[in-house]
Amino acid sequence: MPFARLATATTPTCHIGLGLAAVGRPGYINLGREQDLGEDRSVETLRTRTHELLDAAYAQGVRYVDVARSYGRSEEFLADWLKNNPGIDDVVIGSKWGYTYTADWSTDAEHHEIKDHSLATYERQRAETDALLGDRLDLYQIHSVTPDSPALTDKDLHARLAQAAADGLTIGFSTSGPAQADAVRAALAVTVDGEPLFRTVQSTYNALETSAAPALAEAHDAGLTVIVKEGMANGRLAGPHAPQVLRDIATETGLGCDAVALAHILRQPWAGVVLSGAATTLQLASNLHAPAVDLTDDHLARLATLTEDPQAYWEHRGRLPWH
Repeated sequence: MPFARLATATTPTCHIGLGLAAVGRPGYINLGREQDLGEDRSVETLRTRTHELLDAAYAQGVRYVDVARSYGRSEEFLADWLKNNPGIDDVVIGSKWGYTYTADWSTDAEHHEIKDHSLATYERQRAETDALLGDRLDLYQIHSVTPDSPALTDKDLHARLAQAAADGLTIGFSTSGPAQADAVRAALAVTVDGEPLFRTVQSTYNALETSAAPALAEAHDAGLTVIVKEGMANGRLAGPHAPQVLRDIATETGLGCDAVALAHILRQPWAGVVLSGAATTLQLASNLHAPAVDLTDDHLARLATLTEDPQAYWEHRGRLPWH
């Protein structure tokens, strides 16, 4: 397991990580941000909120934190927290490169991020990440690989990534879009000097979007750590937005819709780390009840009825407003 330190965790939350996509920048596509963040989304306000989330997550056993170059100042906020807590040395940190944040701390920018998987972007963003996180970085992933991504065929890029791996950095990739399974399988075929390049994969999987599951099982069987993102479907499976089936099961289990949604993912045998994208400490506490949810076969069968066509799911996601 690439994240050997995660395997030593003894708390029930060892398989739940904290992602900072929702709090590293003022605008994102999650539902309910007006209630979660309010109107004050200054840099210092979100820095404080991020530190509070990290404090709460660490205190409750979370040991994996997910950031990215395009998540506004998420790397900076995390770096500040690490400096403020010099005794904490057991947190595993993953970041991503390949998108550049372009919203300039605005919620109504025309473009919030620009994708570029070139070697030049890797070199630039790796230097930016190193300046903030240095040797605390454990995992560096290509952000949102799709089947047509040049990152899958760029041999010069592969050589640079392989060198980073030889220097001790775990190399991975994330996926998005309706063809996630194809992207995963294409990435599994990438080798350098006969050895697989990637050691982790981070993909969207939730009760609405399950299409990547067979490919993620293949990745797990090939020895990759599977990280699951967007388990709450950008808020579509939380609270007032949750479908009735999920609400009913939450009532039956006595826990929140969010905990049930994440428990469903934790039941997958290939899921190594499931990310919480909580924007508040209350949401985080509720998310962390997921390991305690006792899902029956009947519950799982009813959750299976929520699955959407991948193309429809991603078209819906693409229409969610940044706010």
